Amino acid sequence: MQKFKNERRIIFISMTESNVTSSKNFVPIWEKFALTINEAAQYFNLGEKKIRKLADDYIDYGFVLQNGTKTLIKRGKFEDFMNETDAV
Repeated sequence: MQKFKNERRIIFISMTESNVTSSKNFVPIWEKFALTINEAAQYFNLGEKKIRKLADDYIDYGFVLQNGTKTLIKRGKFEDFMNETDAV
């Protein structure tokens, strides 16, 4: 491909309603109060199985939040738990 000295490129950005609304509702993972198992695994660099096992084993520590059958991890409380723990 030949490059020209005064070459201009035009980039089109899709501004559909779904793109605009999803960006309004987007909350960064580090600002969320509760994380899903998948989000917690990514945030804390642990496997999903390990997060689930910790949630089951340490349910009385206060970092587990049940919403029906969905298990959520309270980010701040889990950070405190991880800071106190030497090995998982």
